[in-house]
Amino acid sequence: MNKNNTQAVTISKASANKFAHQVLAWYQEQGRKTLPWQQNKTPYRVWISEIMLQQTQVATVIPYYQRFMASFPTIAALASADEDKVLHHWTGLGYYARARNLHKAAKQIVELHQGKFPQTLNETIDLPGIGRSTAGAILSLSLNKHHAILDGNVKRVLARCYTIEGHNAQAKFEQQLWPIADALTPKEGVAQYNQAMMDLGAMVCTRSKPDCDNCPLSSGCLAKAGDLQSAFPQKKPKKQTPVKNTIMVIPRVNNKVLMEKRPPSGIWGGLWCFYEITAATQLNDFLTSQGLKAVEQFSLPAFRHTFSHFHLDIETIVVDCRQLKVEEVNEKTPQQWYDLSKQSSVGLAASTQKLISLL
Repeated sequence: MNKNNTQAVTISKASANKFAHQVLAWYQEQGRKTLPWQQNKTPYRVWISEIMLQQTQVATVIPYYQRFMASFPTIAALASADEDKVLHHWTGLGYYARARNLHKAAKQIVELHQGKFPQTLNETIDLPGIGRSTAGAILSLSLNKHHAILDGNVKRVLARCYTIEGHNAQAKFEQQLWPIADALTPKEGVAQYNQAMMDLGAMVCTRSKPDCDNCPLSSGCLAKAGDLQSAFPQKKPKKQTPVKNTIMVIPRVNNKVLMEKRPPSGIWGGLWCFYEITAATQLNDFLTSQGLKAVEQFSLPAFRHTFSHFHLDIETIVVDCRQLKVEEVNEKTPQQWYDLSKQSSVGLAASTQKLISLL
């Protein structure tokens, strides 16, 4: 046991072999082998799945993954795609920086690696949006290269087996787990082993109510021995989530609504959203700036959109307008009149999608 984070865990070769054997035997019986990205495995296909699976469950990811791969079957296809099209395929998955980084990384692979996914850990980590664990997962799962992984599921399994104190937001927690992951990862069957470790965390060693009776590692798990499963990993101390407010304005002319494209970084980066004002008294000035005059206005029900680090309470004013100046919006300017009668082909923020559905 690693008490008070002061003492490193020592794992003998025999212990590591036993651990890997138990995990691999379980995988043959219980592991997931029919997921879309497990068929015709390539680094590209595994890369897309690993990024989508960050912060998102498998069942949610599958239809997104299938649509994404149908539209962008190769790295070259993704690199040459318009960012709007990429973000459109991500709409609803959240954490949109993931999609922007995928697009940037694809361009980088074309530019620096002749369109072929790099095959070394350091070159893979150099790509936008890829850390050590994701790089290890891509290279081990697709090419059977010997790299350990340490995603949230694996962290939970190892923290319980070896009672490692700390929580996922702590760098020192991860620093203690990497040597354990390295020591346990076998040279043979590494692709199956890494997949098995992720599956164990997702299916058996779950956050709450872990199914210890069906866990291949239960006989040697220190948390199970001390009935301490709920204590490892520790929960991140809760902070009060701040609440912000905004008013979204939806000017509407002939069933088209005016939107802006957000800057590439920050909240809803690169996505199409409705304009925001901080007070209703700013409405007329905003409409005037857009060459619009209000004919009639009404409000949609207020709602709360929750981000990872704050709540956003959104009020909405829909304004039926007439245009004082008729101008086609230049494609190069970050705004558009979005036709409500047509299906979207651009990346929309979740709040924008919700408001469109209300309209």
